[in-house]
Amino acid sequence: MNLANNELDLPENRFLPNTNISLSFVFVADEAFALGQNLQRPYAWRNLDINQRVFNYRLTRARRFVECTFGIFANKWRIFHTSILVEVDFADDIIKTAYVLHNFVRRRDGCDINDMVTDNMEGIPTVGTGGPSKGTKVRDRFKMYFVNEGNIPFQYEKNLVT
Repeated sequence: MNLANNELDLPENRFLPNTNISLSFVFVADEAFALGQNLQRPYAWRNLDINQRVFNYRLTRARRFVECTFGIFANKWRIFHTSILVEVDFADDIIKTAYVLHNFVRRRDGCDINDMVTDNMEGIPTVGTGGPSKGTKVRDRFKMYFVNEGNIPFQYEKNLVT
């Protein structure tokens, strides 16, 4: 299965909340990844308008949330600190088993604040991304949603987007 070739079994497009804008499900990434219809990365950080800065802020915020969540998961289940060198089907079973066990332990023991990850979550170096694509259109539609119907008040505060 390959994201670049649209071989993943992703859900159908959905409407963004309180809109008639239908968009694909996306993975959030940093500058090291190529932009695609189902893989969103920030705008290049030079000469951005306010809407692009808001998009970058919101995407980075989502990416850090995912990284922190995975860090908590990986700290509990150390197998995720390294490559899993097994067949894909067996790796799927390992991941699903860890997920079930993780949820069981969290329900039983509650959330331990000491599990939280405080690593610096900076991206890896940028690589080329090619020309305009469906990914550009998806990114622009998310950008416009974030500054209109999907606006959150604090996205403009405390120099978050300056």
